[in-house]
Amino acid sequence: MKTIFDDVSYDCSKVVTKSYSTSFSLATKMLAPSIRADIYNIYGFVRFADEIVDTFHDYDKAKLFDAFEKDMEQAIEDKISLNPILNSFQYTYHKYDIPHHLVASFMKSMRMDLTKKNYETFDEYREYIYGSADVVGLMCLCVFVKGDKEKYEELKESAMALGSAFQKVNFLRDLKADYEDLNRTYFPNTNLLELDEESKRRIVNEIKADFALGYSGIVQLPEQAKFGVYTAYRYYKKLLQKLQSTPPLEIKNTRIRVPNYQKFGLLAQSYVNYKLQLVQ
Repeated sequence: MKTIFDDVSYDCSKVVTKSYSTSFSLATKMLAPSIRADIYNIYGFVRFADEIVDTFHDYDKAKLFDAFEKDMEQAIEDKISLNPILNSFQYTYHKYDIPHHLVASFMKSMRMDLTKKNYETFDEYREYIYGSADVVGLMCLCVFVKGDKEKYEELKESAMALGSAFQKVNFLRDLKADYEDLNRTYFPNTNLLELDEESKRRIVNEIKADFALGYSGIVQLPEQAKFGVYTAYRYYKKLLQKLQSTPPLEIKNTRIRVPNYQKFGLLAQSYVNYKLQLVQ
């Protein structure tokens, strides 16, 4: 029966999420069971695309990416795929009527990572972040509002801002790996070889503005999604605080982390805030 294959596909997406991101996996567990699997399905898809361009250095990345994109489009058209990650993604795609242009924009940004190393203008930077992060937030928003188009439009801007904030925090945290291992720089008009406090402050303030707009949408989310998204928000805010207090030289030479004990502390405090209705 296909039901068994579908269940195996969903389990694969869950395993991918847990294996690649303990923080995202923890936040996803805080979502209502009715939508949790669909967020795993989205994450599994975007993670596999990202892994092709970021880590498969001993293989022909362009060839692998072309095949993955072709298989993704075929999965959406056929409503089935023998690739379990794509099979679970196409299910969520159709269930919530996720706009195809969001998927196309995501794949476009991922493809840019195959060849583009520097983002010298703000327009290039914004285009990349929209495709790599904002649209992922919008895909998740389709699930959070359960296909309610009116609610989606109402929260669209804040969902994009939250996606941008998460991505920019990742950029700042991963400066060393992006620059040394992948030879990439994302922040325009910023010399990473001479990153100073002023440059870092400018980036941090930009992220704080995104967080403020993102939070305004979190408080309006349906209850099934609010606690999980708020948990992710608290984690990334904590990570930004650590980056803000870290000297630029250390950011360039190490990867700043939030220890597991702090993650669970954030989870506990987030739960208290949520139950006391302080998330509003």
